[in-house]
Amino acid sequence: MYQSTNAVLKTNSSIDNTNTRPILTKLLILVMSIACGLTVANLYYIQPLLGDIAKTFHVDQLSIGFAAMLTQIGYAIGMIFILPLGDIKEKRNLIVIMLLFSVISLMSMFFSSNIYILTISSFAVGFTSIIPQLIIPLAAQLSNPQQRGQTIGTIMSGLLIGILLSRTVSGILGSYLGWRIVYLIAAIMMFALMLILRKLIPLCNPISDIKYSELLKSMIHLIKTEPILRESSLNGALMFSAFSAFWTSLIFLLESSHYNMGAEAAGLLGLVGVSGALAAPLVGKVADKRGSRFAIGICIVVVIASYLLFFLFGFKIWGLVLGVILLDLGVQSCNVSNQARVHSLNEETRNRLNTIYMVSFFLGGAFGSFLGSYSYSHFGWYGVCTFGIITQILALIIHKISKKA
Repeated sequence: MYQSTNAVLKTNSSIDNTNTRPILTKLLILVMSIACGLTVANLYYIQPLLGDIAKTFHVDQLSIGFAAMLTQIGYAIGMIFILPLGDIKEKRNLIVIMLLFSVISLMSMFFSSNIYILTISSFAVGFTSIIPQLIIPLAAQLSNPQQRGQTIGTIMSGLLIGILLSRTVSGILGSYLGWRIVYLIAAIMMFALMLILRKLIPLCNPISDIKYSELLKSMIHLIKTEPILRESSLNGALMFSAFSAFWTSLIFLLESSHYNMGAEAAGLLGLVGVSGALAAPLVGKVADKRGSRFAIGICIVVVIASYLLFFLFGFKIWGLVLGVILLDLGVQSCNVSNQARVHSLNEETRNRLNTIYMVSFFLGGAFGSFLGSYSYSHFGWYGVCTFGIITQILALIIHKISKKA
């Protein structure tokens, strides 16, 4: 659910001296912002709908949790194999092609006749939803250097709104119109974006002639040689694992006899997390004064506190609300602080560093989705909370033993 603007810097260096950069209009900035929000939302529509989908195909929480996990895995794999193409292929056509494949994958979700087709479609939805990571570097490439920061900030605002509201929208629509309609509407929006971006985005030639295989091989070298990258990737994965475990299993708790609620309630709880996300800049200020590593330690403690609330007061609505605020605050702030550390390592390899970190982040989320469903299926809500606490204890251990990194 969390994507970086810093990957754009590598692309900028090779075009700043040209006189042919197209002008980035306010209309195009707005459209790019909306496109990022709508495409990243595809990743999260499934979470409030898991209960309804499980009922449709008569499967248990574990089976449907596997489908949610594959959405995140698909996203991670898409980042590994598609994002490097942004350096060596024409960007507008690449974005349009990915939007077309996104339409196909979402329609496959809509028409799914059994759990197996739906599971494969879930992977495809994740794989084709890497479009924001193509749009953001493109926006930086088209921007004037003096306005680049403002442009990227505007587009990232649209992306953040998409992340925060996706569960709310899918939960409400799913409650009144059924879960399939959510994916039909999403497919229509992707098709419209494909036509609009094809019209508005200018052709952008490749900025590098490096071989695709060399780009992939260089990322392996970075993993071996950058201890801060390894540390940040591991604790980022553990943080997002706890985050995804909660949101995947929440619908099962709300549908239980303790609440007798449904997808709409799960979606509305997504709005509660906005307050936590809006408080994240406060942690950013702490990072500026005390360092990113200090802020990460605070964030891990905040997430532990959120899961203690879920464990002790999860069967009371106020406990869920307060826990969601702390969970979103901790995870999003940790993501920002981790990225600050990673992107300070090497300016020339920033795009690849970002890819490695984000892939780890979403792989953690994928396994969290599956293990959260597994924990609820076998051990109930307390099993989910125990899993979340264990992930953060591991994150804290990694944070402590890597202190000298």
